[in-house]
Amino acid sequence: MDVIDFIAGNPMFYLVLAFLTGLMVGSFLNVVIYRLPVMLEREWKQQCSEIMNLEPVEEKARFNLLTPVSTCPSCGHRITALQNIPILSYLWLRGKCAACATRISPRYAVVELLTGIVSVLVVWRFGFTLEALAALFLSWALIALSGIDLDHKLLPDSLTLPLLWTGLLISLAGKLVSAETLFIDPADSIAGAVIGYLALWSVYQLFLLVTGKEGMGYGDFKLLAALGAWLGFQQLPLIIFFSALAGALAGIVMIVVLERDRQIPIPYGPYLAVAGWVALMWGGDLSAYYFHIAGLA
Repeated sequence: MDVIDFIAGNPMFYLVLAFLTGLMVGSFLNVVIYRLPVMLEREWKQQCSEIMNLEPVEEKARFNLLTPVSTCPSCGHRITALQNIPILSYLWLRGKCAACATRISPRYAVVELLTGIVSVLVVWRFGFTLEALAALFLSWALIALSGIDLDHKLLPDSLTLPLLWTGLLISLAGKLVSAETLFIDPADSIAGAVIGYLALWSVYQLFLLVTGKEGMGYGDFKLLAALGAWLGFQQLPLIIFFSALAGALAGIVMIVVLERDRQIPIPYGPYLAVAGWVALMWGGDLSAYYFHIAGLA
């Protein structure tokens, strides 16, 4: 209890702790972003071979989030513990493999640093509380989902659905733990999940009817449903507005500035994730400000 009291009474200490924890979690999120799609692809191929009565897919070496150990994709050099220290190892190695000097993508360090900064902001916003712990879990999940969607245009059910159910359970925890910011009423959580899913599903169906094309994937529906379960249906207009605005601006930049083919689809998940995180952190304040300037409050 003395340790907890010490941490709670020293904001700078738990902010530094949050940053260091975020760096380590960010290192693990890099593993999730890279390995989970590969794991899913292997699982899908196995299921397809069983359904179509084909010869079983040849078993490969065990591959999951823990096995095998991290290696250089170019030379197979096993990455040691000292070479896997978040941020520091990347700087020390100057962004290159210690064995073959092949360039290491800076994205690994970016994800680690981003997770560290996000973790500090969450703890700064919510303090040394259970709300901060829940908000950290949501923030880390959103980073992982964004990375996977950027790489593969995929929001895996293995992440979105647990996030949805966790949000619903968190709302029930609010009945047991006094909270004013994150834990919402179960009714608001359930309504948020249902309305969140149906909102984008309706847009998808309308776009498909008018253009004959699919404008987004079902993973986007599930992610917005998860955000609705966590934050309540009241935050959905804010999330949809900011994600659509961010997506539109990014699309314009890619097409006009980077001359990207407009027929190439742009993943929507990262924009939903950013908008959801903004709503988590400042949704109440932003909504209150809007109603104030609109003369509705």
